[in-house]
Amino acid sequence: MTATEALAPLRVDAAEALGWDECAELLVVGFGGAGVCAAIEASDRGLSVLALERFAGGGATALSGGVVYAGGGTPYQQQAGYSDSADAMVAYLRQEVGEAVSATTLRDFCERSCAQLAWLERQGAAFEASVPPHKTSYPSDQYYLYYSGNEAVPAYAAQAAPAPRGHRSKGPGMSGASLFAALKNAALSRGVRLRQQCEVRRLVLGPGDEVLGVEAWQLPPDSRAARWHRRLSRWATAIHMYAPPLAERLRARLRRIELGHAERRLIRAERGVLLSAGGFIFNRAMITRYAPQYLAGLPLGTTGCDGSGIRLGQGAGGALARMDKVSAWRFINPPLAWARGLIVNDAGQRYCNEEVYGATLGHAMVEEQGGRAILILNKALLREALRQVGPGKVWQFQRLPVLLNLLCNAKRGASPAALAERCGLPVANLERALADYNSSARGETADSFGKSAAMLASLEQGPWYAIDLSFDSKLFPCPAITLGGLRVCERSGQVLDAAGAPIAGLYSAGRNAVGIASNLYVSGLSLADCVYSGRRAAAHLANQIQPATARSGEQQCNE
Repeated sequence: MTATEALAPLRVDAAEALGWDECAELLVVGFGGAGVCAAIEASDRGLSVLALERFAGGGATALSGGVVYAGGGTPYQQQAGYSDSADAMVAYLRQEVGEAVSATTLRDFCERSCAQLAWLERQGAAFEASVPPHKTSYPSDQYYLYYSGNEAVPAYAAQAAPAPRGHRSKGPGMSGASLFAALKNAALSRGVRLRQQCEVRRLVLGPGDEVLGVEAWQLPPDSRAARWHRRLSRWATAIHMYAPPLAERLRARLRRIELGHAERRLIRAERGVLLSAGGFIFNRAMITRYAPQYLAGLPLGTTGCDGSGIRLGQGAGGALARMDKVSAWRFINPPLAWARGLIVNDAGQRYCNEEVYGATLGHAMVEEQGGRAILILNKALLREALRQVGPGKVWQFQRLPVLLNLLCNAKRGASPAALAERCGLPVANLERALADYNSSARGETADSFGKSAAMLASLEQGPWYAIDLSFDSKLFPCPAITLGGLRVCERSGQVLDAAGAPIAGLYSAGRNAVGIASNLYVSGLSLADCVYSGRRAAAHLANQIQPATARSGEQQCNE
């Protein structure tokens, strides 16, 4: 079986045909953001829950910035002096979400936003109303509420009243670890059972194709193999951003340990199985098949983001959708000075508003410009950029790429024509792009891409510099995550087959499934969707008096 094929299930005539090692009403496959929220919700509704996690738990949520997209008038928006409404949130997100989910689902997501944030707080998460003075891709430890997308960009603000909706959870460093720790503690305190270093390799299906349980393989707890597995997993995660090839070799060793030492367990799901094992950015075969233009990007996530949860659902008949949707993050702020320059393509032509959110810029770069992005600055902006990334002003992961590229990846020209020749760009096109940009910066003409006046900078005085920030840059790797997955019913989270009918006993949530964040990415939207979709699936499962025994006669769920 190749890495792109569905994981074939184990089929039996009846649940009684197998000798189950363990059982629970809800089995959660993948204990990250979506899985832990589903576990809490199901437990609160009286269900027994067993979570199966291939590694230590947390997934991409624990590695993230811990930003939850929330609005509609949250307490922190109000404390910071910003008014917001569900209507404004819907109007903005419709521009980002597109057709990924129905208008009804998007409206429901936004109207539940304040309550969802309050629910996270009841689990131990903490938020704050401090707002940074300037737009940034991720605020320092001083700030916890910010414009995490395109809300304040003029073209978007014209459609929806802007408000900061990026609620960064409180915690040192990247806040995702603190957010997940609170959720994990909340789940375990409710009696949720967690099996770590336990990989689900097959679903178990009954005669009517209903999901009965799983075949899992677990490393013996506290064994030498388990200890090495934990160690190698930590190392692979720690070095991935800096040495991807070495991290890949460590992941190969992890796999050999799993295949050589894990022990088989059959686990019965009395009410249902939730697939919440993340996306597929680490599965290069799947990227090659569905989104090959993103192969040059830096996979962002964890080793578990290998598409296994998606392929498990496929094996049970689940349909896929939006598998070509990948988000590339080309953040150029901080430093703010970079966003005041202009970006051109291989033809020396400007193609975007440089103040837009990094995922919006990345989308235009990859999908429309063949992955090319060349940033044009002058000496004044270059010096300003150096000041803005000084010690204590930004995160180290934001500072180092800027310094490296200014020192090693900046080409200089005494004139725009000389710079164009050094970069292999058409001279006339670059000169025209600069002339038009300078005219807008002087206030003589409106900027053709709708850039805010405050973000325009006159580049009339040289010398000029060009920094190649293209998708395949080795000095400024471009992170990428996948957004597509299993099609689910938007009312229940049940996995749908090709005909749009729910598969009995099978749910999916988070980046394992199509959801709110499956079109264009906005910081915090994926975590918010994990909470929303995880809780939705658990609530629906708990409300089913009897688990369905077959798909025949099921009403189709097409939202």
